[in-house]
Amino acid sequence: MCIAVPSKVLKIEGKIAETELGGVIRRVSIEMVPDVKVGDYVMVHAGVAISIVDKEEAEAQRGLWNELMEVLNDAAEGNS
Repeated sequence: MCIAVPSKVLKIEGKIAETELGGVIRRVSIEMVPDVKVGDYVMVHAGVAISIVDKEEAEAQRGLWNELMEVLNDAAEGNS
């Protein structure tokens, strides 16, 4: 099973993009999405952008990740 997270493309240098997710900046390969542009959102798996998604889809995915993190944090703190 693959898990990918939505990230916003901030900068592109060759086949590497600087992306942001939750304030964290990461460099990822964009070889699989050659049409990506600065400002696009991409799904990132294992340091590779695997698809371009629209802003609404990216925001929906981020919302799901935030909900999951809240549940996991509550469980870790014993607040289930």
